[in-house]
Amino acid sequence: MRNGLFEWEKPLYELELRIAELQKFTAEEDMDLSREIATLEKKADYLRREIYQNLTAWQQVLLARHPKRPTTLDYVEMIFDDFLELHGDRHYRDDPAIVGGVATLDGVPLTVIGPQKGRDTKENIRRNFGLPHPEGYRKALRLMEQAEKFDRPIISLIDVVGAYPGIEAEERGQGNAIAESIRRMSFLKVPIICVITGEGGSGGALAIGIGDRILMLEHAWYSVISPEMCAQILWKDSTKASEAAEALKLTAEDLINLGAIDAIVPEPLGGAHKNHQEAAANLKATLRENLELLLKIPADELVEKRLARFRRLGQWREKATVISEIK
Repeated sequence: MRNGLFEWEKPLYELELRIAELQKFTAEEDMDLSREIATLEKKADYLRREIYQNLTAWQQVLLARHPKRPTTLDYVEMIFDDFLELHGDRHYRDDPAIVGGVATLDGVPLTVIGPQKGRDTKENIRRNFGLPHPEGYRKALRLMEQAEKFDRPIISLIDVVGAYPGIEAEERGQGNAIAESIRRMSFLKVPIICVITGEGGSGGALAIGIGDRILMLEHAWYSVISPEMCAQILWKDSTKASEAAEALKLTAEDLINLGAIDAIVPEPLGGAHKNHQEAAANLKATLRENLELLLKIPADELVEKRLARFRRLGQWREKATVISEIK
């Protein structure tokens, strides 16, 4: 990607430039070029839909990583009211790579959590490029347990390529923090809605991804491993990431067909980075709809349904093996 433009977007970009030039020329020279402009706009609209409705799995991954895509705090600001961020895991420190706090949605108090990436190099360094340490997951779990105590629904906005894999994270119990978060989320007696807003990679995403409803933005991806790491493991060649992306079935369309997610949240044409407000409005409407349904379910039934939901995932076959008697 160069200057915020993907390779497959160049023909559309050049067409849009031509339209802008004609519009400018029309204004400056007082000439009527409306017919030519209309023809080009019609062509651009067709090309725009042709491009974005036929993206490959790898192109979807790249779109989910666009640097201008809305972050967790962007969605919090646009969707929720009265957000109060809370800090610290009460054991070690505050991890800026995960943010969380209390807010309201249409007057309903709830808890919102999610990984947070930076917009520039300085912020990315401060937030560890959105890769949470174990204290980040312990903070998220603390806030979720607090939500259960005060009977607040939980909204988990997920955009993370994976948990931080550094030695210090392992020394402080990264694997245990992820496992404990998964275990506790499974039994929390409040509604939980998880949304993959961008990247949903490995245990880093699953640690805050156990919910009653799993939603996914149209151009997000969700997988046990990133395409690059998968390609490195399978072929010892990370340049085969595009092949790995196809094999992993990580797009929203793949996952809803497999029954791994419950709904796809539509994005503006071209991706959420094209129109933050429209992306947030689409997500807000979907959250309202799902939250209204979940609030009607008794707490014990909610947990039973949540456990049953995840137990249904995956398929297996049993094959009888006949062992001949050895004489």
